[in-house]
Amino acid sequence: MFFPPLIFLLMLFFLIIALVLLPFLMVGMMGTAFIKLGLPPTSMFWLLILTLVGSMINIPIREIESHNLVKDQMVSFFGMRYRAPVVRTHKTVLAVNVGGAVIPALLSIYLLTKMEITLGVPLVVGLVALVSNRLARPVRGLGIALPGLIPPVVAALGAYLFCPPELRAPTAYIAGTMGILVGADLLKLNEIGQLGAPVASIGGAGTFDAIFLSGIIAVLLS
Repeated sequence: MFFPPLIFLLMLFFLIIALVLLPFLMVGMMGTAFIKLGLPPTSMFWLLILTLVGSMINIPIREIESHNLVKDQMVSFFGMRYRAPVVRTHKTVLAVNVGGAVIPALLSIYLLTKMEITLGVPLVVGLVALVSNRLARPVRGLGIALPGLIPPVVAALGAYLFCPPELRAPTAYIAGTMGILVGADLLKLNEIGQLGAPVASIGGAGTFDAIFLSGIIAVLLS
């Protein structure tokens, strides 16, 4: 299933942010924390680009009983807009977003295998999951939505307070992505069938902006 999680202008804005970071990564002014974990200087840039491209790909995993589906309608949430896709079913399609879930999960697993795990890492992940779960709101026609800026900031502040300097950037990324996926998406799955969303995508519309911003903030911290 191919459709963007956000309107075109916001996707373009995120692309511009990633492009702005590229010169700083190339000259070594950012990304040093990730270099120590085996990621080349520009790897985070390309991972951000892959996250954006992958956000348009949703892998269906099951269908959920639903009523009064919202079809081909613009949905607003937290000041953002999203067009509900058209699907040929009377059920909600539950999917996994490649850019907002698959890529962040794989990168988080890689980082965890390369870094020293301290108590601060699961603590910050749990904190972001808790905050995300409390802030997440059901939105009819969309699924679960989350304010885009608060969870990434919580992840960055938590990593700064509870982790040593060399672990702050990777911890901020892991907490900001996995904490959001667990707290806002996975722990709210039982509400999906009541919202009339044609597609409910884990890591997609509703939470993708927060996940992408977590990557941006992690690069800045590094």
